[in-house]
Amino acid sequence: MASEVIPVTVNLNRLLKKDILWLYNHKCKHKVRYTQHPQCFLKEWGDQLAMVEKIAFLDTETSRLEADYGYIICYSIKELDGKLIHNCVTPDEIHNYTFDKRLLKKFIGEVANYDRLVVYYGKDYRFDVPFLRTRALKWNLSFPQYGQEFITDVFDLVKGKLRLSRNRMENACDLLDIPAKGHRLNPDVWQKAMAGSKDALDYIQIHCDEDVISLEALYKKLEGFGRLSKRSI
Repeated sequence: MASEVIPVTVNLNRLLKKDILWLYNHKCKHKVRYTQHPQCFLKEWGDQLAMVEKIAFLDTETSRLEADYGYIICYSIKELDGKLIHNCVTPDEIHNYTFDKRLLKKFIGEVANYDRLVVYYGKDYRFDVPFLRTRALKWNLSFPQYGQEFITDVFDLVKGKLRLSRNRMENACDLLDIPAKGHRLNPDVWQKAMAGSKDALDYIQIHCDEDVISLEALYKKLEGFGRLSKRSI
């Protein structure tokens, strides 16, 4: 049995009928059904990974703030306590005007491996996911639809549970001694990247990687003050 707290939830979408019945018919140390105390199940039976959500942290960098004029420069996806994968446009893709088409195809394939994406100011009505969805539709690609994946926006935890002068991720990370923004962006790097500089594009990718690593650490500090909602991507 696992003794540590596992920061994930039981994913009922993955369970067979017999699994759901087992959770209903068995009780935790509090004499409560596991369907009512899923975190107890995870603490006591944490090796049963087929029953838990796969969580990943997502960040993007884009050429503009508007997806009809801009495109995705790169994305980073960091699996909870696991590997980090990323993808970036190439100089050739900028020069031949295919921009983020290949990148979006790769992204859609990658996120299918996860049940929940964790973002910072990235859910609907904000930035990352609407931008990704817009670019996918522009290229006629099948972006995840309603109900296929859940999303958690750590911005909501920072805004609702803390009281900061500014609710930027960097401010929250500074407060909690979480390393952040090792590779800061500046106009020179951005302009060179837009002109197709490989070195500048690589620099922006490192910046994006650092953001998801910081986001994971921030999430772990704050996730106990809220609950994982069933909000869809």
